[in-house]
Amino acid sequence: DIVMTQTPLSLPTPGEPASISCRSSQSFLKSNGYTYLHWYLQKPGQSTQLLIYLVSNCASGVPDRFSGSGSGTDFTLKISRVEAEDIGIYYYMQNL
Repeated sequence: DIVMTQTPLSLPTPGEPASISCRSSQSFLKSNGYTYLHWYLQKPGQSTQLLIYLVSNCASGVPDRFSGSGSGTDFTLKISRVEAEDIGIYYYMQNL
């Protein structure tokens, strides 16, 4: 079984940076060279929004203050400047 661990996050004061990290017990790197790790945001009363796909690609319409990085088993979502609208529950998902 794959075990995933995500760091807890309390968003800081607006204007400050923030980051969330996750670690997997197994690498997500596939034989085709892609790493299927994606980040989502669930805002109160709204549907889940894709933020980052394939580790570091920003989804359409997502502000450029969001970025993703990492490889193998360790990944990070960064917000360069937190805004009030960023409040919500952050998820990551991996495709086997």
